[in-house]
Amino acid sequence: MSEPLSPWGRVEAALAVLAVDPAGVKGLWLRARSSPVRDVVMQALPVAQRIHPGIDDVALFGGVDLAATLSAGQVRRSLGILSGTAPVVLTMAERCPPALAARLARWLDDRGPCLVALDEGAQAEEVLAPALADRLGLFLDLGELGYSDIGALVLPVERIAAARGRLAGVVLPAGALESLTVVASAMGIASLRAPLLAIAVARALAAWRGEAVASDDTLRHAAELTLAHRGDLPEVAEEQESAPPQPEPGEAEAQQNPQSDRIPDEILLEAVRAALPADLLARLAAGKAARAAKGSGGTGAARKGNHRGRPLPPRPGVPGSGKRIDLVATLRAAAPWQPLRRRTPDAVRLEIRTSDLRLKRYQETSDRVLIFAVDASGSSALSRLAEAKGAIELLLAQAYARRDHVALIAFRGVGAELLLPPTRSLVQAKRRLSGLPGGGGTPLAAGLRMAFDLGLQTRARGMTPTIALLTDGRGNVALDGSTNRVEAETDALRLSRLICAAAIPALVLDIANRPQAALQRMAATLGAAYVPLPRADAHRMSGVLQAALGA
Repeated sequence: MSEPLSPWGRVEAALAVLAVDPAGVKGLWLRARSSPVRDVVMQALPVAQRIHPGIDDVALFGGVDLAATLSAGQVRRSLGILSGTAPVVLTMAERCPPALAARLARWLDDRGPCLVALDEGAQAEEVLAPALADRLGLFLDLGELGYSDIGALVLPVERIAAARGRLAGVVLPAGALESLTVVASAMGIASLRAPLLAIAVARALAAWRGEAVASDDTLRHAAELTLAHRGDLPEVAEEQESAPPQPEPGEAEAQQNPQSDRIPDEILLEAVRAALPADLLARLAAGKAARAAKGSGGTGAARKGNHRGRPLPPRPGVPGSGKRIDLVATLRAAAPWQPLRRRTPDAVRLEIRTSDLRLKRYQETSDRVLIFAVDASGSSALSRLAEAKGAIELLLAQAYARRDHVALIAFRGVGAELLLPPTRSLVQAKRRLSGLPGGGGTPLAAGLRMAFDLGLQTRARGMTPTIALLTDGRGNVALDGSTNRVEAETDALRLSRLICAAAIPALVLDIANRPQAALQRMAATLGAAYVPLPRADAHRMSGVLQAALGA
């Protein structure tokens, strides 16, 4: 088995593949903050048009050129950026809204030559939209590279042209597509685009290296560039720890047959595992989980209005009740009809009708409140209450920096207590948290009921609630205050169904020494993520909370 590509070798290979066959590999997901390393890589990319997440449809697909139309007195149309054949660079790709991601995905599927998604995300949950991440064949993360790691990055034009000439004649080994598909399935990759993109990368890389038949090393390196970042880390780690199954007699003979050209799937899988560091896979997985969570993004729920926020495309309508006219969009809608509306050829008056009116729209996000429901019972205090306090304190600082509201509920003895109403005061929150006592029974149902009521109250005030439940799961006090484990579990499940029906996002963090089956059932009823942390300290616990809640 060959050695995996070095970090800088991965950069060189990805840029070479992108230069040889940009339309085949569709593009590059480049995850990098501003740095000299990123500047070097960006200079090596082909000349491209730049777009941003707030771009409108007229700039993308073309439309009426308002200034030229009004000047000439005739309809003049402009070509959109996506109408050309030049590659496109999407800056701040981690902020790309779903609507723009869908348009770019359709463009890539149709005729788009190439897209470079420049992901500048600083947090784990800030990742590229799934619709684009699924379609871009290449991925690079420059976070681990320093300026001293930069090597020679030379892509001669003559060599690129020669590689493009060889591309059509490159042949893949027998069973290459099957092997890549099996490896993708073993990594938990559900999309069928992944192995197809890996084949395109392998053919381009073989053409760049002057190979008429793609070598085993080329296939492994193509798998590193294409599949490594798409895998599901927990499943891969579990497969790596488990013993490989014994092959059937027929399979053993096939593996020992020297005439077989197919690369063993285990070799490809090991190459992909060794390609990227585990912390990168963990960060990407955390970002996927944060996007998949129901409404638990880094900000509150998005709401449409006509006064403030991020501009949205205008829509037809009649002004009134605070609705405002978008003058430019109205003129653009009216311009094509002016030749038909003018009574005389030399008329210069601009006629605007009701059907031309366009109204302004904006998207604003509501404030989010993180409702921490903390188990302060005796069983929790004996296990992990100190670590839970430390994790919440670390997360409180993050919430304060993002201007989120924080509420704190503690349940112990026979009931729950609201220690901290929704507030942005970091000092007050830390003071209440440090004074949180421990001991007594575990009224889990009472804690859920208070968190549910508080979530409904904050939602009625226009905020977006998210519940984070930290407990060891040993509920033994029912809602009526009686010590009955069966009734306590029944009450907790009933309240979990109410929270789920109200569509309040939640996270269940199991801080017991061993994962509790009852908490797993509760998380499934809540529709929430279940995270067991039997041996984590405060920093790791805080990291999991940030990733899952998008805090």
